[in-house]
Amino acid sequence: MSVEAATTESETVRRILTGTGDTWAVVGLSSNRSRAAYGVAAVLQRFGKRVVPVHPKAETVHGEQGYASLADIPFPVDVVDVFVNSEQAGRIADEAVGVGAKAVWFQLGVVDEEAYARTREAGLDMVMDRCPAIEIPRLG
Repeated sequence: MSVEAATTESETVRRILTGTGDTWAVVGLSSNRSRAAYGVAAVLQRFGKRVVPVHPKAETVHGEQGYASLADIPFPVDVVDVFVNSEQAGRIADEAVGVGAKAVWFQLGVVDEEAYARTREAGLDMVMDRCPAIEIPRLG
Protein backbone atom coordinates (compact mmCIF):
# COMPACT_ATOMS: atom_id res chain seq x y z
CA MET A 1 0.00 0.00 0.00
CA SER A 2 1.37 3.39 -0.94
CA VAL A 3 1.84 6.14 1.64
CA GLU A 4 -0.95 8.09 -0.08
CA ALA A 5 -3.33 5.11 0.05
CA ALA A 6 -2.47 4.47 3.71
CA THR A 7 -3.10 8.14 4.57
CA THR A 8 -6.44 8.10 2.74
CA GLU A 9 -7.48 4.90 4.53
CA SER A 10 -6.46 6.35 7.91
CA GLU A 11 -8.56 9.43 7.17
CA THR A 12 -11.51 7.20 6.26
CA VAL A 13 -11.12 5.22 9.50
CA ARG A 14 -11.09 8.46 11.50
CA ARG A 15 -14.11 9.86 9.63
CA ILE A 16 -16.17 6.69 10.18
CA LEU A 17 -15.27 6.41 13.86
CA THR A 18 -15.71 10.08 14.74
CA GLY A 19 -18.03 11.74 12.27
CA THR A 20 -20.18 9.35 10.29
CA GLY A 21 -22.70 8.68 13.05
CA ASP A 22 -23.19 6.58 16.12
CA THR A 23 -25.61 3.84 15.01
CA TRP A 24 -23.71 0.74 13.96
CA ALA A 25 -25.46 -2.33 12.56
CA VAL A 26 -23.18 -5.26 13.37
CA VAL A 27 -23.89 -8.06 10.90
CA GLY A 28 -23.08 -11.43 12.44
CA LEU A 29 -23.53 -10.26 16.06
CA SER A 30 -25.20 -12.85 18.26
CA SER A 31 -25.24 -13.60 21.97
CA ASN A 32 -22.30 -16.02 21.52
CA ARG A 33 -19.69 -14.49 23.82
CA SER A 34 -16.86 -16.47 22.20
CA ARG A 35 -17.31 -14.76 18.82
CA ALA A 36 -15.24 -11.71 17.93
CA ALA A 37 -18.35 -9.69 17.05
CA TYR A 38 -19.54 -9.88 20.66
CA GLY A 39 -16.37 -8.30 22.06
CA VAL A 40 -16.04 -5.71 19.30
CA ALA A 41 -19.65 -4.62 19.83
CA ALA A 42 -18.94 -4.14 23.54
CA VAL A 43 -15.96 -1.91 22.70
CA LEU A 44 -18.08 0.14 20.28
CA GLN A 45 -20.67 0.64 23.02
CA ARG A 46 -18.00 1.76 25.49
CA PHE A 47 -17.02 4.43 22.97
CA GLY A 48 -20.59 5.71 22.68
CA LYS A 49 -21.84 3.82 19.64
CA ARG A 50 -25.32 2.32 19.46
CA VAL A 51 -24.84 -1.28 18.37
CA VAL A 52 -27.66 -2.98 16.46
CA PRO A 53 -27.28 -6.77 16.21
CA VAL A 54 -28.03 -8.24 12.76
CA HIS A 55 -28.20 -12.03 12.76
CA PRO A 56 -30.75 -14.59 11.53
CA LYS A 57 -31.67 -15.30 15.18
CA ALA A 58 -32.50 -11.59 15.78
CA GLU A 59 -31.30 -11.88 19.38
CA THR A 60 -31.04 -9.03 21.85
CA VAL A 61 -27.33 -8.48 22.50
CA HIS A 62 -25.71 -5.94 24.82
CA GLY A 63 -29.20 -4.64 25.62
CA GLU A 64 -30.05 -3.86 21.98
CA GLN A 65 -32.87 -5.50 20.00
CA GLY A 66 -31.57 -7.66 17.17
CA TYR A 67 -32.90 -7.89 13.62
CA ALA A 68 -32.70 -10.72 11.09
CA SER A 69 -31.49 -8.45 8.28
CA LEU A 70 -30.46 -4.86 7.57
CA ALA A 71 -33.79 -4.33 5.79
CA ASP A 72 -35.65 -5.25 9.01
CA ILE A 73 -34.12 -2.39 11.02
CA PRO A 74 -36.89 0.25 11.36
CA PHE A 75 -34.54 3.25 11.76
CA PRO A 76 -31.50 4.59 9.90
CA VAL A 77 -28.08 3.06 10.48
CA ASP A 78 -24.88 5.00 9.93
CA VAL A 79 -22.28 2.23 9.68
CA VAL A 80 -22.65 -1.44 8.74
CA ASP A 81 -19.92 -3.50 10.44
CA VAL A 82 -19.56 -6.85 8.67
CA PHE A 83 -18.60 -10.03 10.57
CA VAL A 84 -19.43 -12.56 7.87
CA ASN A 85 -17.10 -14.46 5.58
CA SER A 86 -15.71 -12.75 2.51
CA GLU A 87 -18.00 -14.73 0.18
CA GLN A 88 -21.09 -13.17 1.83
CA ALA A 89 -19.64 -9.74 2.50
CA GLY A 90 -20.37 -8.26 -0.94
CA ARG A 91 -24.07 -8.99 -0.58
CA ILE A 92 -24.09 -7.28 2.82
CA ALA A 93 -22.26 -4.24 1.41
CA ASP A 94 -24.87 -4.00 -1.37
CA GLU A 95 -27.65 -4.20 1.24
CA ALA A 96 -25.93 -1.43 3.24
CA VAL A 97 -26.04 0.80 0.16
CA GLY A 98 -29.71 -0.13 -0.31
CA VAL A 99 -30.73 0.86 3.23
CA GLY A 100 -28.92 4.19 3.04
CA ALA A 101 -25.98 3.54 5.34
CA LYS A 102 -23.17 6.08 5.23
CA ALA A 103 -20.29 3.62 5.63
CA VAL A 104 -19.38 -0.07 5.51
CA TRP A 105 -16.67 -1.66 7.62
CA PHE A 106 -15.33 -5.13 6.73
CA GLN A 107 -13.69 -6.74 9.76
CA LEU A 108 -10.24 -8.30 9.91
CA GLY A 109 -10.03 -11.11 7.38
CA VAL A 110 -13.09 -9.94 5.42
CA VAL A 111 -11.91 -8.95 1.96
CA ASP A 112 -13.89 -8.35 -1.25
CA GLU A 113 -12.20 -5.89 -3.60
CA GLU A 114 -15.21 -5.75 -5.96
CA ALA A 115 -17.60 -4.97 -3.11
CA TYR A 116 -15.16 -2.31 -1.89
CA ALA A 117 -15.17 -0.65 -5.32
CA ARG A 118 -19.00 -0.86 -5.67
CA THR A 119 -19.54 0.59 -2.21
CA ARG A 120 -17.14 3.48 -2.81
CA GLU A 121 -18.71 4.15 -6.22
CA ALA A 122 -22.09 4.39 -4.46
CA GLY A 123 -20.65 7.20 -2.34
CA LEU A 124 -20.16 5.38 0.96
CA ASP A 125 -17.01 5.36 3.05
CA MET A 126 -15.51 1.88 3.19
CA VAL A 127 -12.86 0.16 5.30
CA MET A 128 -11.75 -3.40 4.67
CA ASP A 129 -9.77 -5.94 6.72
CA ARG A 130 -9.52 -3.76 9.85
CA CYS A 131 -11.15 -3.78 13.28
CA PRO A 132 -12.81 -0.74 14.87
CA ALA A 133 -12.08 -2.10 18.36
CA ILE A 134 -8.38 -1.80 17.49
CA GLU A 135 -8.68 1.52 15.67
CA ILE A 136 -10.97 3.53 17.98
CA PRO A 137 -8.64 3.59 21.02
CA ARG A 138 -5.85 4.87 18.73
CA LEU A 139 -7.83 8.03 18.01
CA GLY A 140 -7.24 9.31 21.54
